[in-house]
Amino acid sequence: MSAIHWLYTAQWTVGGHKIYYREIIGNAFGLASAVGGMRRRVWAWPIGIVGNILLFTVFLGSWASNSHQAPLLGQSGRQVFFIITSVYGWQRWAQTKRISAAAPAVTPRWATTRERATGGVVAAVAVVSCYVAFRIIGEGFPVQWWYYLADSWIFVGSMVATYAMARGWTDFWLCWIAVDIVGVPELLHFHYYPSAVLYAIYAAFVIWGFFVWRRLQNTEPLPRGLSPLQEATG
Repeated sequence: MSAIHWLYTAQWTVGGHKIYYREIIGNAFGLASAVGGMRRRVWAWPIGIVGNILLFTVFLGSWASNSHQAPLLGQSGRQVFFIITSVYGWQRWAQTKRISAAAPAVTPRWATTRERATGGVVAAVAVVSCYVAFRIIGEGFPVQWWYYLADSWIFVGSMVATYAMARGWTDFWLCWIAVDIVGVPELLHFHYYPSAVLYAIYAAFVIWGFFVWRRLQNTEPLPRGLSPLQEATG
């Protein structure tokens, strides 16, 4: 229990702002998961889940402790959905590896027009719904309206990106870029500096990963001779 207590309470103070070790460690796990995802390794999913658990305690903990930091509802809530979606991705990639240990866990492809249209509509409705919900939950917080919109964008965009990664859609890298463009300024504004730095590094990594997956989808055939439309229904 002493180790757990240390992990939960250990912190640095930089410029009057507390930086918890678990925020740094959680983001390190997140970056390791991203590297594993680019390399299409099944271990990327469980590694990511560990990071999600640690970051959930960071973003929501500021609410429970009455910290000077704003409780980022979208940032904390998305960690829960990351875990759920990661279990799905973990199972899906592991199933492919069980069929053929030599084959990659997933073969990159573009989402179909139908998948993009459906995802776009669902995402738009979800952003508006989360914006309304976050404003109700966060009533009384000393923050401006854009905070809730930014958090909603990050929350929904992260879910879309993680699901798209599980499906093997190259589009998921573009989703992450859209999330990082909003996420980095928000985290800096609310003094979550380790997470902001990680997001900035991750943004550069995401651009690299996008080109890696795009190259792979042009050089690797879909498994079992399936067309993209057939693979989408699998």
